[in-house]
Amino acid sequence: MFITGGVPFNLARNPYYRESYNFIAKNEMGGYVPPGYNALRTTCLAKEKKHVGRMLEPLKSTWPLKGVTIATDGWADPQRRPILNFMAVTESGPMFLKAVNTEGETKSKQFVFERMKEVVEEIGSENVVQVITDNASNVKGAGLMIQAKYTNIYWTPCIVHCLNLVLKEICDPKMHDEDFEVLNFIKEVSELALFVKNFIMTHGMRLSMLNEFSKLKFLHIAETRFASVVIMLKRFLLIKDALTLMVVHANWANYREDDPPTAQRVKELILSDVWWDKIAYIVSFTSPIYAMIRLTDTDKPSLHLIYEMWDDMMEKVRVPIYRYEKKELNEDCALYIVIKKKLLKRWKKSSTPPPPLFGSLVESEVLQSKLGWGSLWPCYPP
Repeated sequence: MFITGGVPFNLARNPYYRESYNFIAKNEMGGYVPPGYNALRTTCLAKEKKHVGRMLEPLKSTWPLKGVTIATDGWADPQRRPILNFMAVTESGPMFLKAVNTEGETKSKQFVFERMKEVVEEIGSENVVQVITDNASNVKGAGLMIQAKYTNIYWTPCIVHCLNLVLKEICDPKMHDEDFEVLNFIKEVSELALFVKNFIMTHGMRLSMLNEFSKLKFLHIAETRFASVVIMLKRFLLIKDALTLMVVHANWANYREDDPPTAQRVKELILSDVWWDKIAYIVSFTSPIYAMIRLTDTDKPSLHLIYEMWDDMMEKVRVPIYRYEKKELNEDCALYIVIKKKLLKRWKKSSTPPPPLFGSLVESEVLQSKLGWGSLWPCYPP
């Protein structure tokens, strides 16, 4: 069935596949005729859609009580078609709403706004608290248009995307950036790590040697993951001993057919304490930012925790930099000044004003200062 029908073998891992066979094995099914092609794609599919809809009703019933956050993001399906997806998120959990095929469409802020408005109307504008998007100009503009149209709905930028952009600016500075000279060493170290990784991964005998010394593998990180540099360098530190054992082994020099000059360069890097010290240093001050991404990139409400987490992250970034640079707290440190500036810049760009729930906007700002709310206002008042 699998081979003649061209069915992906991953189906064997599907719990419903196994459950169906167990059911058939335990029950008399004489005379049963499985649904055909047309029934599966029409009546059976419609029945299953209704069934899923009934299962989601308890979740939908909480929407008028607690309010709904609409989260939207651009994506691509396996055929590389552009998709705009929408999720409804409450404290009870997230729920997929719809995916819009935007192939052939110009994803202007007006286009995204129209799609958002359709989703808001389907849910009921009175049930929606906020719309969360990334920081791209078109979706940000669409979010602000939603905020202008519906006085009870607020646009909120995605904190995870914001932090991802900070890591991208830190780990991949551009030549024209004013801070390029300060951050360029990070890019150089990461490019050398990628050079080592690619050499080993593309040479079968070298990779086979690494597998003998380490159970951990090199990670294949999607290019869209801005934190990929941090992830890659953290994995390098974990397999440092295995890499060292690999290049000092007699077989490393025996594989002469595998580009000896490049192999020698890889060996020199892996045996260089200076290079490893730089990797450990980069990981030490970028890991707090990555850790905050991990903490906020979940289904759990975390916006109300952002302020304290952000301050804590800034301190955790500062400590290893000052320790490595042997600086006193009252001294300036070029690297920390640059990173702090980029973090604060993203914070200001992603911040939104507090909603005027209590009289005028001025009164709200006064109340905000008394209660200690930050500019990234939470979904609900504390």
